[in-house]
Amino acid sequence: MLTRQISCFAVAAVLTAPFPPALAQEVRHTAVMDSGWKFALGDFPDAATPAFDDKQWQPVDVPHTWNRVGYYFHTTAGTNTAQTVEKTQGTGWYRLRFTPDARAQKAVTWLEFDAASRTAQVWLNGVYLGEHRGGFSRFRINASKAVRSGAENVLAVRVDNSRPAAGSSTADVLPLTGDFFVHGGLYRPVRLVATDTLHIDMEDHGGPGVYATTQAASSDHATIEVRTRIANQAAKDAKLNLRARLVDQQGREVAGSATSIRVGKGTKSEALSRLSLATPHLWQGTQDPYLYDLVVELVDAKGLLRDKLVQKFGIRTMAFDADRGFVLNGKPYRLRGVGYHQDRDGKGWAISRADVEEDVATLLEMGANSIRLTHYQHGKDIHEIADREGLVVWDEIPLVSMWTLGGKRDADPALVANAKSQLTELIRQNHNHAASAVWGIANEVDFGNSLPAFLTGGSDGKEIDPLPLLAELQATARKEDPSRPTALATCCEGRLFASDVSIPITAPAADLGGANRYFGWYFGQPSDFGPHLDGLRALRPQQPLAVTEYGAGGALTIHTDNVLGAPVDSRGRAQPEEYESYIHETALPQLDARPWLYATWLWNSFDFATTVRAEGDAQDINTKGLVAYDHKTRKDAWYFYKAHWNPAPMVHITGRRYVERAYGVTDIKAYSNLASTELFLNGRSLGVRENCLNHICIWPQATLDAGTNELRAVGRNAAGSAEDRLTWTLSAEKRNHVVIDAGTLVAAKGNGRLLGSDNWFKGGTSGSLDKPADYGRPAQPAQIAGTEEREAIASYRTGTFAYRIPAPAGRYNLKLWFAATPAAPAGGFDVLVNGKQVLKNFSPAADQDGVKAVVQSFKVTSDGHVMLDFKANTRDAQVSLIELEPRR
Repeated sequence: MLTRQISCFAVAAVLTAPFPPALAQEVRHTAVMDSGWKFALGDFPDAATPAFDDKQWQPVDVPHTWNRVGYYFHTTAGTNTAQTVEKTQGTGWYRLRFTPDARAQKAVTWLEFDAASRTAQVWLNGVYLGEHRGGFSRFRINASKAVRSGAENVLAVRVDNSRPAAGSSTADVLPLTGDFFVHGGLYRPVRLVATDTLHIDMEDHGGPGVYATTQAASSDHATIEVRTRIANQAAKDAKLNLRARLVDQQGREVAGSATSIRVGKGTKSEALSRLSLATPHLWQGTQDPYLYDLVVELVDAKGLLRDKLVQKFGIRTMAFDADRGFVLNGKPYRLRGVGYHQDRDGKGWAISRADVEEDVATLLEMGANSIRLTHYQHGKDIHEIADREGLVVWDEIPLVSMWTLGGKRDADPALVANAKSQLTELIRQNHNHAASAVWGIANEVDFGNSLPAFLTGGSDGKEIDPLPLLAELQATARKEDPSRPTALATCCEGRLFASDVSIPITAPAADLGGANRYFGWYFGQPSDFGPHLDGLRALRPQQPLAVTEYGAGGALTIHTDNVLGAPVDSRGRAQPEEYESYIHETALPQLDARPWLYATWLWNSFDFATTVRAEGDAQDINTKGLVAYDHKTRKDAWYFYKAHWNPAPMVHITGRRYVERAYGVTDIKAYSNLASTELFLNGRSLGVRENCLNHICIWPQATLDAGTNELRAVGRNAAGSAEDRLTWTLSAEKRNHVVIDAGTLVAAKGNGRLLGSDNWFKGGTSGSLDKPADYGRPAQPAQIAGTEEREAIASYRTGTFAYRIPAPAGRYNLKLWFAATPAAPAGGFDVLVNGKQVLKNFSPAADQDGVKAVVQSFKVTSDGHVMLDFKANTRDAQVSLIELEPRR
């Protein structure tokens, strides 16, 4: 039987002086418990007993989760498949055999879990040690009464990530719902920690026991207050000296304070220290994220060092102003960043520090200077890295959309207590991070009676009021940390869902406002975004406001020839990568034009897992990320932000995954932050674009070659140059053969041929005979006779509209396909080709039995373009498919 030897012990170090400038001795010892674990999914009543037979259990390393959620219908980015996903939510058990160092016998021994989802019960050697309820925060358990130093120990942990339901084991544990998947397991590190009986408090809601706050700071002087909680678990009172110091990156002590304190046996005390230093090196965000070491030491009356804690600490002041936005160290500092979930393909939530480093490097290269850590407490890795890199962070608890179950109007007291506990843990565990700027107390709890069924299971939310719970959380945050503001993100204020809508106004419940708004995606037009924000500001001109979410889905393998061809299917499959770019291209200028916004966080940095979506080219993935679920494949929109936010020379040609082109004539677009950008197609120049507006350079109506098309964009300015390349292909058959799937954003699959999405139109609106998909409801396709391209015929453009189709001079065959329906309006419409009427008061003949496809054919000529005019006569015009092919 394998037993792991753990070297973890605590001893008192004899000091040569009461307060030496540096203490080399370590008196708190930590062992990471990462290997040798056994795991089984399910519940096993006797698994806590040391003699339990776990030979058949799965060997695992920790961090670990049994869940694998979300996959693409392709292999472009990701390893999860329909066969490898595991969405089980319920109980799982972990067991570990280990042998602590015999020298730990006189120490106080702690088990430290950085997270266990959602709930965890812990036994050591058959002794029940305790439970933690909440899947995102660190917790510690005193294991001294059960640990056997120098002998084999058996640790057993039962975790439960069951989905909350009325009366369930997790009914009082946030989150109750959400558009993300709650993975189960010991998905963050586990440690064995040994301390002296006199130590900095280890039972302080998972926090460090030391809390430093910058009271004032300028380039000339800084004052820092340090609160230290001290626990005495010895059998007698203790008199000690507490020393708090700041040490710079050269190892020099720049500030120090000594305090005498007495701690009674079996009690805890708190000591207050004040540090003062001249000419401090301030933490200045990504420009200069300077960090000191904050060192706190406990020395007893005999000069023995009993405990020591070292944490990185940045000196800075932060403020939020309704007019100036975010203010860092007295100067406006616009926060621009992303929302961030902690899962990734193939790993779920069991990610490593290296994974987080990679993610942050991706965001820094894009030019982000802030991260909204959604929708729960994230681990220490992202906080430590954010401190080091200067990324300002919004932290939040998992109060998302719902706070009651079973039709109750008010939250259960146990859930209220859980919400307050998770908020307290969030604040104490992250208090000392320079990056942490905001405590988020809720996300989208203002749905009212518009709460989607996919989140509620059918509850209409009419009688539910979030304000009492928010008031308690606001009071908790103010008490815990008055130095930082609270915030919450709203979804719905100022939007009309239905005539009977009841939207609670929750924004005033926190210090700062945040708006999750998806104009052009779930509602409205992209251009509505800015005026809507102006309206929110007018409602509460004294409350600082940020945009906390905006964006769109983007499928890597789904593409469009025209983002305006039809409305996007925000709950279905038609979610082309180009549309995601379009939403961001239209949103960012509106945000930049409003400098009073203290922050803008786009949604989202990376695709992430959720079991409420069947969208785009994925299952159970929210595809709004700028980077795919593999956290490596960057979508075009990522480069759009890099062009705006990163001054390093760059150019990026869009559409590199739309390789096989449907049309021989197309606009070519590149993102460039350089003064001049030249585009080459198969070696020939298509022209130079200067200082492109919004960093978007366009070469309209470029004619592609049959076969391979090598595109190269070269950008230049005084600071340097950059270039980008990609390859497209165009079949010889498609060189002059155009097939337009009218009324579509994404073209249907043709019968042995490549269709293009709706393009070159002016006027009219799109429509479909199919009923679209919605959350929990698949699309309902119409039955159409007389065609092998049903999907193409089902869509249409209608009204009065025109097409100007590029085609080399010559003779062509034109076919127009229509969907004839028994319920079509009476009357007809006119069709003109190159100004000549070819159909007058036309109405496709329909069978009484159902819809059928009808075709009309014409011989036409082109002088470089073919003009089609569809004019309403006694009914709106309508066309489903347009085919233009050279005559042989």
